[in-house]
Amino acid sequence: MRCLLVLLGCLIAQAAQAQGFAGHDLTAFTDPVRAAIGRKASVRATPLTLTATCVPCTGSPNVDIQLGISTDGTETRVRTGQTSLAKLEALCIKQNPDCRLSALPVSPAVGWITVYAVGNEGGSTAVILRDGDLLTIRAKADNPGHAEDAVLALTQKIAPKIVGP
Repeated sequence: MRCLLVLLGCLIAQAAQAQGFAGHDLTAFTDPVRAAIGRKASVRATPLTLTATCVPCTGSPNVDIQLGISTDGTETRVRTGQTSLAKLEALCIKQNPDCRLSALPVSPAVGWITVYAVGNEGGSTAVILRDGDLLTIRAKADNPGHAEDAVLALTQKIAPKIVGP
C-alpha cells in the first residue's frame, strides 16, 4: 500500500490543467458515479476531486477520484516501453505481495489498474495519463475484488468523457 501511495505521490503534482484530457471538471460526474457504484452512494465533487461512499452498496466502497498533472516523465516512459507494466507491478509487489497490475484500455491515454489487499479489506487504483494530465481513481472496499469492480465500473463510466477522443 505504501508503494502505491509513494508511486501516486510521485505522479501527482500541483493541480493544474495540462490540456491532455478533454474534460477537467469532475462536478458533472456525480450521477455517473452513483450509476457505477450504487444509487445510494453519497457523492461530493469539486472540479478536481470527487469522493463517494456507499455502505449499503456491494462491497461498501469508498471512492476517491482526482484530476491532476504528471510532469515526471512517467507517461513517456510507459508509452515507449522504457518502464513496462511488469516493472511497475514488480515495484508494487515489492511493497505488497498481494498486488496485481494490468493495463487499462483507455486509448489515446495510457493507463493501468492495481488491485491489492489493505488489511482485511481491499483496494484498487487506476492511473490514467494523457499529455501531462492525470486521472486517478481509487477505491477501498470489503475485499480486493469489490474494490477492483468499483474502479473498473468508474473507469468505464468516467474515463471516456474525461480522456476524450
